[in-house]
Amino acid sequence: MANLKVDTISGIGTEGPVLSGGLKFRSKNYLTLPKGTTAERTTTSSGISTVVGAIRYNTDSNKMECYVNSKWMIVSTSSPNLDGGGRGLVAGGVTPSESEQGQDAIEYMSLASTGNAISFGNLVRNHYGFLGGMSSKVRGIFSGGVFYTMPGGPGTYIDDMDLVTIPTTGNASDFGNLVQGNRADVRAASNETRGLVYGGNSGPSPVARTNTISFTTIATTGSSVDFGDMTVPRQNPTGSTSPTRLVMGSGEGNSPTNSHESLEFVTISSTGNAQDFGDCIFAKSYRSACGNSTRGLIAGGYGFTNQIESYELATLGNTVDFGDLLNSQNNMPAMSTPTRAVWAGGNVPGNNMINTIQYVTIQTAGDANDFGDLANPMRSGGGLSNSHGGL
Repeated sequence: MANLKVDTISGIGTEGPVLSGGLKFRSKNYLTLPKGTTAERTTTSSGISTVVGAIRYNTDSNKMECYVNSKWMIVSTSSPNLDGGGRGLVAGGVTPSESEQGQDAIEYMSLASTGNAISFGNLVRNHYGFLGGMSSKVRGIFSGGVFYTMPGGPGTYIDDMDLVTIPTTGNASDFGNLVQGNRADVRAASNETRGLVYGGNSGPSPVARTNTISFTTIATTGSSVDFGDMTVPRQNPTGSTSPTRLVMGSGEGNSPTNSHESLEFVTISSTGNAQDFGDCIFAKSYRSACGNSTRGLIAGGYGFTNQIESYELATLGNTVDFGDLLNSQNNMPAMSTPTRAVWAGGNVPGNNMINTIQYVTIQTAGDANDFGDLANPMRSGGGLSNSHGGL
């Protein structure tokens, strides 16, 4: 074994002395490896490094990567959940005390247990309108919505995407903007690497339902990129994912009473237009969906219903009856683990907002159970988790 004693090592190259035997680092400080963008990788005439075993830090993806065989591979990393299980976040939305402009509050809960939600931090600004929530195991992104500049004043549709780090707590920061422009009542879903934002409406006057789908790479920051189109324009559609597939649908057509029962799907890792998947039992809007890697659940809806439906993500086909929510309701954020689907808040008959959190066990059909409460009654916010079916 060779012992090399130096004050600082700023990098290791191919020039200089070659040491025989192993080289062990015992410094209590740090070792700085080569770093750079994807385009700055060591290149040859073929356009890619051919040094097997090369390791570097990619400043585009914020990940370590190693050259193995004939391509660069990301070095696997993980971030522990600080609460011992999946964590769900609920953000924004309308509360009774802030019904004119929405709120900026973010709350979180440990989805493996039960209990009341806890303060997490704040969004960049107050907004509501079903903020599309998408997430990896570490990062969460809330997109789109409506922002009121003053109580009772005209609403501004926004193209914001707010970023949070799920295993910690703290305020959101700016991630980028939606390529489709200002959108309210959008929805979003993701796998570990890519998030998709779809549907919604542009406005506020006139309101135009949209069928656009965009995507973003969750590990980076920046504006979204065009993905393709849904089969029809949908305001507040539903959606849940496996690691490879997004199934989305239902939602509002020309009005809340002209809603879709159809479902459609896309392959997350590619781009292109959606294809037909099947149909829901009910044609309703303002519904909420989540699920695990094999099964998606859709709950509630316009006109106040307590019905929950389920579908299998890997196949094509119609939904089947699953069970009932605790209330007939709509407009509630959703989040999930591999075993639980959780819905928080929402509207009940009389357009009254509630703070109830409820859950079902995804693998078995049945009615919802009480989970706990949000800090305040709320509707039309965004929901996400670091343990959903796409991860």
